[in-house]
Amino acid sequence: MISAGDFRNGVTFEEDGQVLQVVEFQHVKPGKGAAFVRTKTKNVITGAVVEKSYNPTSKFPTAYIERKDMEFSYKDGSLYYFMDPESYELIPINETELSDSFKFIKENMVCRVLSYKGQVFGVEPPNFVELKVTQTDPGFKGDTATNTTKPATLETGAEVNVPLFIDEGELIQIDTRTGEYMGRA
Repeated sequence: MISAGDFRNGVTFEEDGQVLQVVEFQHVKPGKGAAFVRTKTKNVITGAVVEKSYNPTSKFPTAYIERKDMEFSYKDGSLYYFMDPESYELIPINETELSDSFKFIKENMVCRVLSYKGQVFGVEPPNFVELKVTQTDPGFKGDTATNTTKPATLETGAEVNVPLFIDEGELIQIDTRTGEYMGRA
C-alpha cells in the first residue's frame, strides 16, 4: 500500500481497477483547509492522462509493472513474436499493443516488454537504433542551405528526414522517441 502523501514521479498504483502511474505531483498546503496532493496520472494500459487531487492520507495498493527485455523474432500477420532470452519461449503480441515508434525495429533487436499481472500492454523499443538507408535522392553540389533535409526510406520501411549529405547504403542513428535523425552510425 502507498499513501498519496508518498507519491513521486513514476510511482504506479491501482485505483478503481485501473493501473495509474504518477506523471507529475504537487503537495499543496493552502492557508485555510486541509492539505492535498495534486497529481497528473497516466493510465498505463490505455495511455489516458488525468489530473486529480487526493487526500494525503488516502491509501492505494501498489501496482508492480514487469519490464522484461525480449528479442523481436518475426512478424506473422498482425502478431509480433518476441523471444524470452532465458527460456527461449516465443510470446505473440498483437500489433495494437505496439507504439508508433515500433516502425524503427527490425528482427533480432532487443525491446522492453511491459506487462501487468501477466497481461502485456506495451512494448518499448530501444531509445536509439542504427538503420541502413535503402532509398533516398542524391544530394547535389551547391545544395548548402543550412538545415536542409530530404526524405529517406530505411531498411524497416520507415521514412525519416535526413541531411542532404546522406546517401543510400549508409548507416544512420535514429531516436525512436521522436523519429528524428541523430547522426551517422
